[in-house]
Amino acid sequence: MASRLIYTVIIAAVLISALALRIIDPNPIARLRLLAFDVFQQIAPREYDPQLPVRIVDIDEESLKRIGQWPWPRNILAEIVQKLQGLGAAAIGFDLIFSESDRQSPEQFARRLPQTADTEKLRQLILSLPGHDQSFADAIASAKVVLGFISSNTSGKGAPVSKAGFATAGDDPKLFAPAFKGTASSLGIFQEKATGIGSLNWLPQHDQIVRQLPILINVGGKLYPSFAAELLRVAQGASTFIVKASGASGEESFGSQTGITHVRTGNVIIPTGADGQMWLKFTVSDKRRFIPAWKVLSNEVNASDVEGRIILVGTSAAGLFDLRTTPLDPAVPGVEIHAQALEQMLVGAFLRRPDYASAVELLYMLLLGGIIAFLIYHSGAAWSAVLGAGAVVAVGALSWFAYSRIGWLVDPVFPTIVLTAVYITGTGFLYFRTEAERNRVRTAFSYYMAPALVEKLASDPSQLKLGGETRDITLLFCDVRGFTTISEGLDAEALTRFINRLFTPLSNVILENHGTIDKYMGDSIMAFWNAPLDDPDHARQASKAALGIISRLDELNREWAREAVALGEFFTPVRVGIGLNSGPCCVGNLGSEQRFDYSVIGDNVNIASRLEGQTKTYGAKIIAGETTVQGASDLAFLELDLLHVKGKNEPVHLFALVGDENVARSTNFQAWKEQHDRLIAEYRASNWSKASTALEASRGLCEENMTQTYTLYAERLEVFRKTPPPPDWDGSAYADSK
Repeated sequence: MASRLIYTVIIAAVLISALALRIIDPNPIARLRLLAFDVFQQIAPREYDPQLPVRIVDIDEESLKRIGQWPWPRNILAEIVQKLQGLGAAAIGFDLIFSESDRQSPEQFARRLPQTADTEKLRQLILSLPGHDQSFADAIASAKVVLGFISSNTSGKGAPVSKAGFATAGDDPKLFAPAFKGTASSLGIFQEKATGIGSLNWLPQHDQIVRQLPILINVGGKLYPSFAAELLRVAQGASTFIVKASGASGEESFGSQTGITHVRTGNVIIPTGADGQMWLKFTVSDKRRFIPAWKVLSNEVNASDVEGRIILVGTSAAGLFDLRTTPLDPAVPGVEIHAQALEQMLVGAFLRRPDYASAVELLYMLLLGGIIAFLIYHSGAAWSAVLGAGAVVAVGALSWFAYSRIGWLVDPVFPTIVLTAVYITGTGFLYFRTEAERNRVRTAFSYYMAPALVEKLASDPSQLKLGGETRDITLLFCDVRGFTTISEGLDAEALTRFINRLFTPLSNVILENHGTIDKYMGDSIMAFWNAPLDDPDHARQASKAALGIISRLDELNREWAREAVALGEFFTPVRVGIGLNSGPCCVGNLGSEQRFDYSVIGDNVNIASRLEGQTKTYGAKIIAGETTVQGASDLAFLELDLLHVKGKNEPVHLFALVGDENVARSTNFQAWKEQHDRLIAEYRASNWSKASTALEASRGLCEENMTQTYTLYAERLEVFRKTPPPPDWDGSAYADSK
């Protein structure tokens, strides 16, 4: 419950932080969104249609070479206007500002002549010539000409002459349109003669890429149209722009001033953002839009390229520094941006980012983020990764569909980032929680389980079933013989050292054979196999561990004997008895809610303990039950006896483990086993004489630790010769008898 609460709080924090970040919309977030929109345009730009009635008279490098360096005398510009007017241009717009008088005009030249009697006649002659500015103004007056201006908040004159009327519906658009204090505009003589005046501004973004164009701007509290929109108005012969904003009929604003929605002039409706800007959908720069200025002046232009068209006059010459960057081109003439905006208005190929786009993106982000977080916690990272990948693909596909089919700009980037963040956070939390569980498992089992098993269990904690389960277990009980005598000769500190020195290597043998140490009980060790991890070979592993304990104890006795000799002390070898038994047991975390141990209980546990106790009776170092022998049949086992154990109706078969698989294959053991098995068979058949013969043969072949077994059988044979057992005797003995 605590883990789920923490997880929920962390995921909620991620989503709330993402929500706040998107509302603040810092520059990096906005940049990623705009880059995605740029990619859409790069994949599917607007197709250029050469039939569109928009052309650019280009003051290009060749024109400068033929006519002369810029600025040209304005009588040349007047000539361009006159020729375009004569060819039937619907409107002419200059993407140029004429803020100063023409220095090459005759009157300007006359003023620079020396004031002498010899030059006076020449001055008067020059002054009688028409001025270039006046010629240009007259040409402007004779045609439908639109002039541009640049707005600024740092310098410039006041508001330029306004040529267009504005009608508004809804909230005052001046509240939303980009506002400026002053402008750089053309001379009044030109403004007065012009048919239209429009803004050349575009609002630079962080990367200086042109993506939007203001259709309206506010200069000193007065609205002005953009250069392209004004050209469109003039070409249509319209007089007014109709601006619709929040609060107007048909516009849902829910009582809020949400901004401008669209601008209409003549028959063209231009959708805008809340600030009155139009998103530009570009075509790749196309030379067919351009008519070199020198061709106009030399009458080498086809009338069909001008008649009925809107003509923009601007420059593509690099030296005149009017190059701009678009999503499609690193450098295009500024005049082409206005031309493309005009084309977009004419064909209606608009891009829009609806006012509710951000809200929809945020809702999608929160909804999918919550679902992914839920799946991560309840279904794992794999299914949530599938959903997350599907969600990312879906938002990309929907964004592309919105762009390509209906011209909407929907952000695919930020929702993707947030969903990825939720996935990483969720899987990270589960990873660290899993690691914590693994560390807890390692800590819990590292003291009584083999390191390899601990790591395996830690890698998959689900293999550890808490509570209890019934499974086949092989148990090992190891008890120190004569421990009371040993402890009487040692103080507490020395006894502790002895126990640690004894149990450490014996425990290592158990762990090396993949056993789990259940507990230490004074001078005894209890261990088991096949829990908590599956071990199909558990009986053999336990048997090998028992043999390993005997071998390691022999090494310890040799070490202690050498130490005793060095100290001049008497040494008594340490002996152990080991009981092995296999069978179903209940294993798991047993105890109380306050304290529990991973342990094993059941009847087979008691039998294993009884078998260990019988090592004292039979003298065998290791005694195993029948099921253990069946699971380790390749080792050297000898059947000892049938034993009635208290609480069991059926007698238990006892087997002595005397060696590993190499011993089992040896000639000596095979001969010994043959005689030993004859002894057991004749004994149970009550053939006392034949049993005695087999007994003597076995004694000649046995190991030292088995002599006590044969002494026991010799005593029984002697008793049974004198007093035979009852007729229903099954050949078994009792645990409390010989």
